Amino acid sequence: MMLYNRIIREGTINAPKGHSEPEFALPSTVNWMRALAILLKHNNLNFDNACVFYNQQVRRPTITPFHENTVMEQLFLGLHHLSALEKLKDQKPCADYARIGILAWYYGITNAASAMTAAKDGSFQEDHAGTARKWDENFAATGLAMEPFNWRVSSLVEKTYKSEVDKYRAGNSAKLRHIPTTPTGALGAAAGYLSGSANWYAEKKIKEIRGSNEFRILNVNNFRTKKAQELRDSKLSDRSIGFIHLASRYRGKANYREALFLAYGKTTEATLGSFIEDQAEVLRGFLAMAGAFVSRKLGPALWADFVADVDANRAFSTSAASVWS
Repeated sequence: MMLYNRIIREGTINAPKGHSEPEFALPSTVNWMRALAILLKHNNLNFDNACVFYNQQVRRPTITPFHENTVMEQLFLGLHHLSALEKLKDQKPCADYARIGILAWYYGITNAASAMTAAKDGSFQEDHAGTARKWDENFAATGLAMEPFNWRVSSLVEKTYKSEVDKYRAGNSAKLRHIPTTPTGALGAAAGYLSGSANWYAEKKIKEIRGSNEFRILNVNNFRTKKAQELRDSKLSDRSIGFIHLASRYRGKANYREALFLAYGKTTEATLGSFIEDQAEVLRGFLAMAGAFVSRKLGPALWADFVADVDANRAFSTSAASVWS
């Protein structure tokens, strides 16, 4: 395993101390998506139930044709990504498609999130961080996201986010490293991924704090002093993490880091299992939720025209009606 020894043990330009072991990253990647798929089925998230969830929403009176067109464009993009995943899920070996599957999944999720945000307040974010922040503020933080897409932590202060994750976990002892097969196991795995992501984002923010002028002025090397802790916690307390943040972290690993992840080792294919199928199910669920919300904001006439036009003119396989009816 020459490539393994070189990359993992010797390192690369951007990881001179070596990369993390790919066998640790792979199960958590697969298990989180399996957990989401199980929870979606358990909660029966589909278009009809999402329409009931959003039945108090009404057409936005200030919506303009530009807003309407943006909303429909983003949903159409998301549906196209779903169609790709639904074609890929039956292809073998899964390792051939796992990396591009994650990219299709992520962009389908963010397209749908962008459609929801544009329909709600007329805004459109051009960057990944902005999309994640705005969707979290508009939906997860306000009770307008459905289970399990509503999971979030309100702060990156450790004691705060750990307490919030524990509430989602509800005493469940299942771990992310174990393959979930039941809603109980899925609950524990999903809580584990949320906790790990909050820790990842917190460490990233702490690194920024260490490089700031405010930290240098304190003339310290760590956060042992009260003033350093207050600075750290003040910066961490106003950072919430929601589902789109989790999706962004998920995509980053596949898109930018760790060449061996998803693609190296004799046990990789067996570990992947139904990975792409699970991605397709989760994206379908998120699109169903997004479509239900958007349909209320666009109004029934325009929504019906949109679904009919997509199915009359789409060049890809998955029909709009199969997701949004």
